[in-house]
Amino acid sequence: MESQAENTCGTICLKYLLFIFNILFWLAGGAVLAVGVWTLVEKSDYISLLDSSLYSTSAYILIAAGSIVILTGVIGCCATLKEMKSLLIVYLILLLCIFLLEIVAGVLAYINYQECFPFCYQLDEDLRQNLRVTMQQKYQQPGEASVTQAVDRLHQEFKCCGSNSSSDWSDSIWIKTLANEQLVPDSCCKSPSEFCGTRDHPSNIYKVEGGCIMKLEEFILSQLYILGALGVGIAFLQLVGMMFTCCLYQSLKEEPY
Repeated sequence: MESQAENTCGTICLKYLLFIFNILFWLAGGAVLAVGVWTLVEKSDYISLLDSSLYSTSAYILIAAGSIVILTGVIGCCATLKEMKSLLIVYLILLLCIFLLEIVAGVLAYINYQECFPFCYQLDEDLRQNLRVTMQQKYQQPGEASVTQAVDRLHQEFKCCGSNSSSDWSDSIWIKTLANEQLVPDSCCKSPSEFCGTRDHPSNIYKVEGGCIMKLEEFILSQLYILGALGVGIAFLQLVGMMFTCCLYQSLKEEPY
């Protein structure tokens, strides 16, 4: 009887521990999902400016990964509360699969970085050129209202002007066709107003703060650091969760029913 009571007490403790773990796991999945949705909703304009599917694909991967983690957390909660050994096995397998996929993704990312290392700068340069050409050829052009809005928002949010620098606008189709002396878009001004872009002094526009592509790359890099920290945290939670799941399964197996 004493041994049975100990087993029951141990099982209850494991249930609560695994339940708490699942709440944390679910929250982590929600954070990843939120970052993916936020990227698509709030930064969709910038994605179109980059002329690259990499950023949007990354956002969709985050949404898919977050959804899978949340679903796994729900399964874990059901398996824990109902003490279903078969569902615990399914949950353990899902945790193991997600953990292995994270390891594979990390290894592939490292290998790809090592292979592209001498050419990584060139890849960044391609993005710089794409953004510069998009700004010069599509800004304020017929049918390109979304690009114009995205560029104006980019200027103001990141406090920058042009792709590499404000001088990029000298080759803009829009600037060349204007009858006035506009040098840069009004959105380049520190205090935007109509025709304020006719004066390109550093006191008036974002001239010495750096190009928008640099600010955009810094922003993306900061997001990658956050996602990396989330990934490490989720991986640690998975290891703890797999340990608790194995212990609970063994405890349920030993209890008489």
